[in-house]
Amino acid sequence: MSIAQNIETIAKLRCIGCGAAPDSAGQDFRCTACGDLLEFFFPGWNLDSPASGQHSIASGAPGVPVRLNGRDARSSTDPAALKSLWLSRRTSRDALDQSGVWRFRELLPHIPEEHAITLREGNTPLYQLPRCARAADVEDLHAKHQGMNPTASFKDTGMTFAASSAHQQEFRWVACASTGNTSASMAAYAARGNMHSLVLIPDGKISWGKLSQSLDYGALTCQLRTDFDGCVRILNELVRQKPVYLLNSVNPYRIEGQKTAAIELMEQLAWEPPEHIIVPGGNLGNSSAIGKALVEMRELKLISRLPKLSIIQAKGANPFYRSVREFGGKKLEPMTADTLATAIRIGNPASWKKALRVLQATGGEVEQVTEVEIAAAKAEIGADGIGCEPASAVTLAGLKKLRRSGFVKPGESVVLILTGHLLKDPDFTIKFHRGDLFAGMPDETESAKAKYLQRAPVVLDADLGAVIAALDAAERNS
Repeated sequence: MSIAQNIETIAKLRCIGCGAAPDSAGQDFRCTACGDLLEFFFPGWNLDSPASGQHSIASGAPGVPVRLNGRDARSSTDPAALKSLWLSRRTSRDALDQSGVWRFRELLPHIPEEHAITLREGNTPLYQLPRCARAADVEDLHAKHQGMNPTASFKDTGMTFAASSAHQQEFRWVACASTGNTSASMAAYAARGNMHSLVLIPDGKISWGKLSQSLDYGALTCQLRTDFDGCVRILNELVRQKPVYLLNSVNPYRIEGQKTAAIELMEQLAWEPPEHIIVPGGNLGNSSAIGKALVEMRELKLISRLPKLSIIQAKGANPFYRSVREFGGKKLEPMTADTLATAIRIGNPASWKKALRVLQATGGEVEQVTEVEIAAAKAEIGADGIGCEPASAVTLAGLKKLRRSGFVKPGESVVLILTGHLLKDPDFTIKFHRGDLFAGMPDETESAKAKYLQRAPVVLDADLGAVIAALDAAERNS
């Protein structure tokens, strides 16, 4: 069974490797000619125009008219008109308009409204981080918190769109390999769309908070005795043999949905891009999606310039960092990933070539951070009253390193993309503040550097004087 394009003339599929443009995708979303990933491009936008220069990461047939939801592209891609339309939808009571993904549907492949599955995803807040700004030695620091989505991670913005595609194709089963967030999101949207879901997760390498979500949303959850990359291998074999729709980030519909986070961010910033956007690096679909959106918005004149998009990985799960630093991005060597930031514990990221193009297009950087640096940064984000899961905190830890190297200047504006909610992995937080997160690990000695950030609970007798003494001691130390 193949997955039909079903987007009329709005968008076309293209291989990122050989450039082949198939009319439909196989169930593994790989190019049948060379095996590389597929992506959507919009021929009528002419993103490969001479003016786009080195920033272009998409190409198409110049001058081909394209219809966006029934309107001619020459009028409907007018920047001012689009901005006004999207803003007006914020007060609409229509379900699609209330979604922070579907609200921007003019820049997405067409899916009929009757197949749209939405949980009012997107619409996530942009927070100032004054304490973190001081810690990182920058003046203007914000966080776009994608953990405020319905299932508490950024995956929802892509899942609403990809699950809707599965619904349009009348699939009964959808499936994913996951470190936790994807499984939670897929299970929720499958349930909402009256579809069955299959989750493949690595046994013992996923936080219970995330696993509980997929169970509660009714997924068939299989814990395989392997790592995430092993789960991916089994899933790819499965979808070639059974009528099951693959919902990992190799699915180009996922990337299209996730790119709306960047559109929404620019709207929140009054369409004035920051100098830097910093993203966690796991399977690299999210950084690819955000970068794709930035380039498209620049070419459509929605923004005047490109921010530098930088990608941060955990040192124990850094295949992309090594690819760029050691091999100039010419190849990626898979590794056995090992990090407490489970959401990015991925040793063979599927979207690394797309992410490489994003770095090249935006002039961004790639960096790695240690486990202790991640834990400290997570506590510092929490001290700003926000909170996030460990994988999100690599952004602040990475910003500090980029600031020390001079890549980020003190007066430049920076936005961190926080990908998951604090409660996705509460065990990590509790162990850190109790001081036993790194007990018996090689990082135990280094973790002493972060002791000043720990806020362990104080056990006292039920006595007013004891409580007052604790309060006074805290006041003296504040």
